[in-house]
Amino acid sequence: MKVAFITSEVVPYSKTGGLADVAGVLPGALAKLGVDVTVYSPLYSSVRKFPTEQTPGVVTVPLGRQTEWGAVRKAGRYRFLEHDAFYSRPGLYGNGHGEYGDNSLRFVFLMRGALESMIQTGNIPDLIHVHDWQTALTPLYLKEPYRGAFPKTKTILTIHNLAYQGRFWKETMNVTGLGWNHFNHLDLEYNDALNFLKGGIVHCDALTTVSPTYAHEIQRLEYGYGLDGVIRSRAGSLSGILNGVDVDEWNPARDKQLVAPYSAESMAGKARCKMNLQQRFSLPQRPDVPVFCMVGRLAEQKGVDLFLKSSGAIFRDDLQFVILGSGEAHLQRGVDALMWHYPGKVAAHFGFDNALAHQIIAGSDAILIPSRYEPCGLTQMYGLRYGTVPVVRSTGGLVDTVEPGVTGIRFDHYTGTGLEWAIRETVGAYRDAERWKRMQSAGMAKDFSWERSAADYVTLYEGLMR
Repeated sequence: MKVAFITSEVVPYSKTGGLADVAGVLPGALAKLGVDVTVYSPLYSSVRKFPTEQTPGVVTVPLGRQTEWGAVRKAGRYRFLEHDAFYSRPGLYGNGHGEYGDNSLRFVFLMRGALESMIQTGNIPDLIHVHDWQTALTPLYLKEPYRGAFPKTKTILTIHNLAYQGRFWKETMNVTGLGWNHFNHLDLEYNDALNFLKGGIVHCDALTTVSPTYAHEIQRLEYGYGLDGVIRSRAGSLSGILNGVDVDEWNPARDKQLVAPYSAESMAGKARCKMNLQQRFSLPQRPDVPVFCMVGRLAEQKGVDLFLKSSGAIFRDDLQFVILGSGEAHLQRGVDALMWHYPGKVAAHFGFDNALAHQIIAGSDAILIPSRYEPCGLTQMYGLRYGTVPVVRSTGGLVDTVEPGVTGIRFDHYTGTGLEWAIRETVGAYRDAERWKRMQSAGMAKDFSWERSAADYVTLYEGLMR
C-alpha cells in the first residue's frame, strides 16, 4: 500500500507542536508494518540545516491570476516543496506580529505542489493522509482539478486541534482554483468566510482525531468551535486514534541526557535526577518535598491561567515547581511574578530546550497538565514513561491515557477548586511511599508506542481500500 502524507510540519525538520511529532514518527512505524509512505512538507529555513537532494523538474501551481513555480528536494521518505518567497521566513505560520497575511497562498501552494509532484514523478498513492487546516482542501482537489490523475486515491484528514481552522476572506476562493459553487453553508463557507478545515471535513473519505475522547468532544458545542454540527454529520466516518510517543527517545533507562539512568526495576537514578534538577534551578535540595513540573506552551488552552489564579492556595503546601516553556506574554509575566513571590518554591526557564525537557521530566515527581482542552497531549505520556506522575484535567487524550488513582491524578472541573484538590491529593499520595511507588510502576508499564497507533491506522487504511 502506498500512502502520501501532506503536512505543514514534521520533526526533526520543522516543529511548532504535536502535529510535527506525528508526521515525523508515524511514517516510520507504518513502514515497519509494510506501508510505503512518502511525506510532503514545505522547505522552511529550518529544513536547510539538514542535507537534502534536488529532484529534477519544477512544480507549477496556479494561484488565481498568477502562476508560481517551485522545486522539490528530498531526504529519504521526505519531499520538501521549495519556494523561498513563501517558506524562507523566521516562523512557520507567523512572527511576533501575528500570522502571515499570505498563509492561504502558502498552503494552497503546498497542497497543489505536492499533488503536482506526485503526478510528475508518477508516484500516485493509494491513499493521501492530510493533517489540520493547512492541507485540508486536498480531498476536494482530488475530486475536482486533479480527479483524472487520482481516480482511485482515497483521503484521510486528521484533526490535531479543531480550534485552528484556516479561516480567510471569501475572496480567497479565487486563489484556491476551486469553483465558487463550493462557497455555501454545506461546503466551504463559514460565517461568510472561507474555512479550509471545514472543506476537509466535508470532503475527506475518512476523518480522524488524535484520541478517542477528543473524537467525542468535538461533536459537542463546547468543544466544536462552530464545526460540531458538520462533524456530527460525518460521525460515521470519524474515529479517534491515540497518538504515540517515540519510545526510543523517551526511555529513562537509555536517556543520555540524564545525569543517571533508571527504570521501573531500579529507581535510584531518578532520585539523583531530582537532586540535580533542584540544584540546577537553585531550589532547596530536599528529597522529602514533591517537585512538580509544567513543560510546554504557556497558553490558556494549557490551563496556565488557572494555575496562576490558584497559586495562592497551591503554594501553601510544602512543594516545588519547575516550569519550562514560552507563549502568551501575560502568562509568562505571571510565571515570572511567581518566582518573586515564592522564592525557593518556583523556578522557570522561558523558551524550549529538548534536553532540558528530558531532565526536568526525569527529575520531577509529578507533571501538571490542567488543560482547558487537550486533543491528545504527549507530555503526560512522557511523564508516565519516566515515573513522573501526571496530574491532569479530565479532557481529551488526558482521559484516555491517565487512570485516576492508578497511574495519575485527574480532576474534572476547570476551576480553582478542582485544581487545588488535585494538587493536595498529589502531595498526599507522594507522602504515602507505597502508594506513590505503585502509581509510578503502573504508569511506567503502559504501552504508548507508535507501533500500537500505527496498527490502528493500517486497519483504517485497509478498510478504506476495501
